[in-house]
Amino acid sequence: MQSTANLLDFDLQGLAAFCDQLGEKRFRATQLFRWIHQRGAADFDQMTDLAKSLRQKLSVHARVEGLRPISQHDSADGTIKWLFDVGDGNAVEAVYIPEDDRGTLCVSSQAGCAVGCRFCSTGHQGFSRNLSTGEIIAQLWYAEHFLRRRAGSDERVISNVVMMGMGEPLQNYANLLPALRTMLDDHGYGLSRRRVTVSTSGVVPMMDRLAQDCPVALAVSLHAPSDVLRDNLVPLNRKYPIDELLEACNRYLEFAPRDFITFEYCMLDGVNDTAEHARQLVELVRRHARGTGVWCKFNLIPFNPFPASGLLRSPSEQVQAFAKVLLDAGIVTTVRKTRGDDIDAACGQLAGDVKDRTRVAERIAQQRSIEIKPVAVLTGNNKEA
Repeated sequence: MQSTANLLDFDLQGLAAFCDQLGEKRFRATQLFRWIHQRGAADFDQMTDLAKSLRQKLSVHARVEGLRPISQHDSADGTIKWLFDVGDGNAVEAVYIPEDDRGTLCVSSQAGCAVGCRFCSTGHQGFSRNLSTGEIIAQLWYAEHFLRRRAGSDERVISNVVMMGMGEPLQNYANLLPALRTMLDDHGYGLSRRRVTVSTSGVVPMMDRLAQDCPVALAVSLHAPSDVLRDNLVPLNRKYPIDELLEACNRYLEFAPRDFITFEYCMLDGVNDTAEHARQLVELVRRHARGTGVWCKFNLIPFNPFPASGLLRSPSEQVQAFAKVLLDAGIVTTVRKTRGDDIDAACGQLAGDVKDRTRVAERIAQQRSIEIKPVAVLTGNNKEA
């Protein structure tokens, strides 16, 4: 049986190519794109301004398939967290954060994460797989139209998207790029490049590619002022050390929609939160500054503790003292307000309602059994082995 194409996998250019294969003109792709993304339609029969012959072709060759929500949790502060089924025992999460002047959706790009930052509970799950373009955009598709229905309005609800959910977006670049283009497309969600942010732990070559292909706002998970410390907190630093990373940030700025890079900095008690660490950051920023303007801002993030990390949240007075050193040096600095704590939707907590969604414990146990068997043979403790 011939499989059908999930139209959520296509940006407008990809959908136009698909329509061309069906013998249809490009303007039909634009109509179809609007029905799917602006109106949230999944039933081709609803798309009444499409020719009946096209709707019949689509019913045979295509589908609009989102993600099945496993659960939804509503926080007292208005934050909403969805857990979506992506098959094979895996699930990913998306979080909606309402504020007075914007509505932000935090989107996942992978099931689990391979980077393994010490302070991130998602990374402690291990990595299962990349999400498809359709699975990335389906989080926005579902959330936007759910929120519109709940509000009883056709007005856009989500004004900002941050690729800060589960996974390292730039390690899933091929699927990320069409999703970003769909978010930005005026026939899709019409988001501003300034209001779509990709957060990365520092995949330098892909930062350079993003600058050329689809420059949106960039947030870099820095978390340390030195390679010695960052090697321990963000293992990717061993491949792309801080000086190399910051030079890539400077290159990105030449194409970025904003004139600054955001550095995310998770505040860990006694690890990276001293006044001396702050002074080292000031020196680092000044060393890499080009010209006299402000080229970066810091977003200090209160750590959300979880048992496997062995880390603690910095006291608020320590965070404020740290911020003061940066502010006194003329560096724009904010302290992130924690949201969704009561539903485990805060930064670094996206590990799924069901423990071990990527079956990392099972896979590690299997690997250990393979490693142990030869030892059993040598010691004679396992005759069957």
